[in-house]
Amino acid sequence: MKKVVFLGAFVGLSLLGAADPATLIKKCAGCHGPSMDRKAFGKGHVVNTLDSAQIKEDLMGYKAGSLNRYGSGVVMHSQAKNLSDAEIEALAKYIPTLKK
Repeated sequence: MKKVVFLGAFVGLSLLGAADPATLIKKCAGCHGPSMDRKAFGKGHVVNTLDSAQIKEDLMGYKAGSLNRYGSGVVMHSQAKNLSDAEIEALAKYIPTLKK
C-alpha cells in the first residue's frame, strides 16, 4: 500500500512539475533565445512579442502538425508534440512576461 501511495504522489508531483514554464522554456531557448527574444533561424516572429492566445494557437497547431509557419513546422512539431495541453497553456501565459 505504501508503494502505491508513494508512486501516486511521485506521479502527481511529476505532472505538476511538468507544466513549469521556466523549465519547459529551456528546450526553446536554443532557437528562440532564453527570453524568447530572437527569431528562430532568422525568420518569423519574436515569440515574446506575441500575446498568449496567439502563442497557444501556434503551439497547438505545431503539436497537431497542421502549422508550418516560415517552414518551421517539422522542427516545431518535433518539439511541441510532447507538450501536454496544460504545458502549452503555461508556456502561452509565461512567454509574454519575458519581454524586456
